[in-house]
Amino acid sequence: MHARRRTVLTAGAAGAAGLVTACGSSGDGDGDRSTAAAPATSRPAKPSTTAGAASADGSVPGGEVLGKASDIPVGGGKVFEEQEVVVTQPKEGEFKGFSAVCTHKGCIVVGVSDGTINCPCHGSRYSITDAAVVAGPAPQPLAAERITVTGGTIRLG
Repeated sequence: MHARRRTVLTAGAAGAAGLVTACGSSGDGDGDRSTAAAPATSRPAKPSTTAGAASADGSVPGGEVLGKASDIPVGGGKVFEEQEVVVTQPKEGEFKGFSAVCTHKGCIVVGVSDGTINCPCHGSRYSITDAAVVAGPAPQPLAAERITVTGGTIRLG
């Protein structure tokens, strides 16, 4: 009887320890993607498999539709949060695609304004032209993403 009770108590304690561990946080609370209870803007990024700038003539076969070219303002851009991509239009008809994952702590950038792509976590800003770091603490530019623009439609890939 004692052995059975000890087994039940040991199993119950192990289960409770697992629950406490699962509910804990390993992050430092500053937007790091490893935080278990991280906000939606700092979720883990999906791996990037392509890189490059847009093909305005549509010569590269398109992939997933992101949106309409008319939705991207000249001198601005738009974040496609679900695909973790930001598309900019530095000059009329010139579209660029970049990863929306900040190179500092992995947060997802939230918007484009005044010629920069902006991260909400620690204030990093990137150029809409080439994703170069304009203001840190980001250590490197955003990665390029291949996009195509055909018939007014922007596609990833």
